[in-house]
Amino acid sequence: MTKSPRPFLVFAALVAIGIVAPFLGLYPILLMKLLCFALFACAFNLLLGFVGLLSFGHAMFFGGAAYAAGHAIKVWGFSPELGLVFGTLVAALLGLVVGSLAIRRQGIYFAMITMALAQMFYFFALQAPFTGGEDGLQGVPRGNLFGILPIGNDLTLYYVVLVVVVAAWLLIARIVHSPFGQILQAIRENEQRATSLGYDVDRFKLVAFVLSAALSGLAGALKTIVLGFATLTDVHWATSGSVILMTLIGGIGTLTGPVLGAFVITGLENVLADRVGSWVTVVLGVIFVLSVLLFRQGIVGTLSHLWPRSKARA
Repeated sequence: MTKSPRPFLVFAALVAIGIVAPFLGLYPILLMKLLCFALFACAFNLLLGFVGLLSFGHAMFFGGAAYAAGHAIKVWGFSPELGLVFGTLVAALLGLVVGSLAIRRQGIYFAMITMALAQMFYFFALQAPFTGGEDGLQGVPRGNLFGILPIGNDLTLYYVVLVVVVAAWLLIARIVHSPFGQILQAIRENEQRATSLGYDVDRFKLVAFVLSAALSGLAGALKTIVLGFATLTDVHWATSGSVILMTLIGGIGTLTGPVLGAFVITGLENVLADRVGSWVTVVLGVIFVLSVLLFRQGIVGTLSHLWPRSKARA
């Protein structure tokens, strides 16, 4: 099957914008937050868009890695790169445990199992002594990357985060377009047929779940280094809901859709928080309803279907 170059062209355009964004007057901390949630949404989309598994507990991997990386860097003295690796491995291990339990069920039962386990992890984070409870894990130092590059400077750290997110996106694109990714999409389309062809469906779904959890953990660990803290919000069910909203608005099953969706939702949250306060949740709910009713394929999905039609008319 021929690969369409369009997602890569769109992503290349987004990367070009990202390179010059700090020089356009945009706040580097906000840009890094957008990138972290873009990676989180892409990781979630790997599971939902290409395997068809809806998880309501991905905040567990995002926040779990955030706490793990922050604790390792602050208390154990890990360097930033080792903290990222450690947080990602913790998220992958959590994904292996949760996935082993959840993939035995399908549909709403799968979603409810992931949500129940995520809530259990939330209360663990609330009670555990090393997480800081309701105050969270504060004062995580940035240090020097590989002992050389000082990432205490926001602009330097921004380009480090940009490189990590771009590399992770390219990895996801490689997974999707590999034979492994084609099998995942076959499972999404018709699981019974994939089973009849001799594929171990549960094993493939578990591997995809662990990959999604690990990449979500990478996003959470990055966020801790950027902001210097990890809080209960990172493991709250609302964070799982936000990443679902990002993916739906951007476009499920597309490579660039979650990136745009994360930019839209996170950007709106930051812009509207000071203007409408707690009503920002209502505004996002209205956006979600409108997108489901009018743009069921998301921003990128709708545009990709409209483009061939407009080209044919021309």
